[in-house]
Amino acid sequence: MMDFKSIFYPESRFGGFSDVDGTILFYTRVNALIEPGYTILDYGCGRGAYSEDPITLRRNLRIFKGKVRRVIGVDVDGESATNPFIDEFQTLSGEGWPLDDNTIDLCLCDSVAEHLQRPREFFKEAHRVLKDKGYLCIRTTNLWGYPAWFARLFPNKLHVRILGKVKNRVKEQDIFPTYYRCNTISTLKKDLKDHHFEPVVYGFGTEPSYLSFSKLVYWFGLMHQRYSLRTLQPVIFAFAQNHK
Repeated sequence: MMDFKSIFYPESRFGGFSDVDGTILFYTRVNALIEPGYTILDYGCGRGAYSEDPITLRRNLRIFKGKVRRVIGVDVDGESATNPFIDEFQTLSGEGWPLDDNTIDLCLCDSVAEHLQRPREFFKEAHRVLKDKGYLCIRTTNLWGYPAWFARLFPNKLHVRILGKVKNRVKEQDIFPTYYRCNTISTLKKDLKDHHFEPVVYGFGTEPSYLSFSKLVYWFGLMHQRYSLRTLQPVIFAFAQNHK
């Protein structure tokens, strides 16, 4: 597959990442919030597949083990216990989280909100386990962005095959059904406010890696990223502070 990123984002030739790399920008802000004494909850922690990321800076930004007191991972998939970047693992079963009240300083929810069947229960539990003034950091797919539009054209069972063609290193065990039940800027903001969070929620246009199968299509994705409204950008960032 041709490296369109180095053509359309020439700065990526120096370090391997573009100026609009969503992972770097999201995790840079998360890293700015943490303190050495923090307990971090990684909701939907997965198996730590980012250990395979060839970009050292981006990979290291995602690793919090050793930077804080403790990293707790929770996931519905028991294989996530093998994640090398967590200190403790708990399996999610049902709507309640296996954590005590007021024990978490920062909750990370990356590329998980689009898979939530009952998002209001997620926000309720996040409010419960987070300390007063604790942080909730969310990155998720925008319902009005083109990746979500394309995803909804096909049944969930075809997503593995499609993503395997358009995005490198996607494995079947890393793909889960999508529901998009809190995946607009306005809905996410409302859900956060309803559960006693003070949020900042905004759309973000990252490089169109999903469109790497065609130079022309990639260029159209680039134009969309640069010139479309924030409400139509493919990714949503949300940073919120808990209030008891």
